Amino acid sequence: MKAITSSSKVRSKKTPAFNVQAFLDSAGVARKVVEYRRSEKIYSQGESATNVLYIQKGGIKLSVVNEVGKEAVVAMLGPGDFFGEGGMAGQLVRMGTATAITPATLLVIEKQEMIRVLHSEHAFSDRFVAYMLSRNIRIEQDLVDQLFNSSEKRLARTLLLLARYGQQDQPQKMVAKISQETLAEMIGTTRSRVNFFMNKFRKLGFIKYNGGLHIDASLLSVVLHE
Repeated sequence: MKAITSSSKVRSKKTPAFNVQAFLDSAGVARKVVEYRRSEKIYSQGESATNVLYIQKGGIKLSVVNEVGKEAVVAMLGPGDFFGEGGMAGQLVRMGTATAITPATLLVIEKQEMIRVLHSEHAFSDRFVAYMLSRNIRIEQDLVDQLFNSSEKRLARTLLLLARYGQQDQPQKMVAKISQETLAEMIGTTRSRVNFFMNKFRKLGFIKYNGGLHIDASLLSVVLHE
């Protein structure tokens, strides 16, 4: 009986499981929580890639500028998303610019700390890898969207993604303020076309303006319609 009791005590002293969310909500020597104002840059294209960022609150726009100064929006991110991970894959400088589109709270994880946790904590590693795989799928879907779908469908899909439709049990009813110029850049069309389709969506009840842009799940019908 004593041996069994002793063994039981040993099992009760096992190291607690790694809490992924606690890590992502924490700050420390090699990671810190930083708040950004709307329209404030988190980092700029060409800067050193020294950390990975995790969005706790708010929205982030990722964009790139070509040699002649033309800007293209490549992604809109929200709570639960990672970005700036290029440095983990050998990038020395940022390939684009990250800008807060709403007041945002970010966990900034230094590169070496990120490497340490990925190697030592399987729960965190699993979550990060799953996120990167899902983002690769999203990039492929974006490419197919650009190649084969009309600008109306691309706009509808982009609005649903901004509302994080399908990514959580309760999609956002209102999305962060975003200009029609930015939407046009994201879907590869003109502002006038975006304005035309936004008015059409509003008349059909798919979206509405009431203290912000509200997206109804019925907008999905535009994406699914052949």
